[in-house]
Amino acid sequence: MSEFHNVLEQFDISGRVALLSGGTGWLGTAFSQTLAEAGASVVISSRDRVRAQAAADLLPSPGGAKHYGVELDQIDGDSIAAGFKEAVDAAGQVDILVNNGLHALGADIYSVTMEEFAEHQRNNAGYFILARTLRDHVVERSAAGAVVNIGSMYGQVASYPDAYDPGGASPVAYHALKGGTIHMTRHMAAYWAEDNVRVNCLSPGPFPSDEAPVKIVDRLSQKLPMKRMGRPHELKGALLLLVSDAGSFMTGQNVTVDGGWTAW
Repeated sequence: MSEFHNVLEQFDISGRVALLSGGTGWLGTAFSQTLAEAGASVVISSRDRVRAQAAADLLPSPGGAKHYGVELDQIDGDSIAAGFKEAVDAAGQVDILVNNGLHALGADIYSVTMEEFAEHQRNNAGYFILARTLRDHVVERSAAGAVVNIGSMYGQVASYPDAYDPGGASPVAYHALKGGTIHMTRHMAAYWAEDNVRVNCLSPGPFPSDEAPVKIVDRLSQKLPMKRMGRPHELKGALLLLVSDAGSFMTGQNVTVDGGWTAW
């Protein structure tokens, strides 16, 4: 007879510590809430430690877990090492990593320079170094680890030119970045499965903030079957699946939550 596992208990991550980069933004706030609501101790990283701690202080703690804010710039190798160490010193360990931070770039396909394009790809270098640091940390502890990289529908498909202002386009460097994030996820997963480290990717579709231009939001809404934009809370379930025991047989996968955008 197979071993019984209660499904709700599989989603419980109490006793684990999750490090989330970029946890103070539009989607990052929903991600940090997810981890905390499921029982984890959450460490939010930001280039601004005060801002990170302020966000951590707002998180729920249903089981009494403590939350922390640390300073970490993901495109700086020294800052990654120092920030990860600060997270371990504060929380005692790290079991889960969510690579969500992003140094954004607004230059589009018509205006981006070579230097800007190359600099934007440093985000992926940061994702990798953080993930490898987590892998080394859990292997040293003989523990299990889970990494979730945040990708995008734009790492899988091109944008519609008519969805943006005349003459504009979604940033080509971002498409290259997120396509790389998705494939890098598969590569890390293949190599680290034997280390008991799962690596998956969560790719949101259109989740514009409330400050997004209404005209662009309206045009984007017509490009997907559900005819509306996503709201941050609609990513919570997918993230929790990937970081918890409910997804224990999932690695190297890209889970897309996009209202059907990539279905046609």
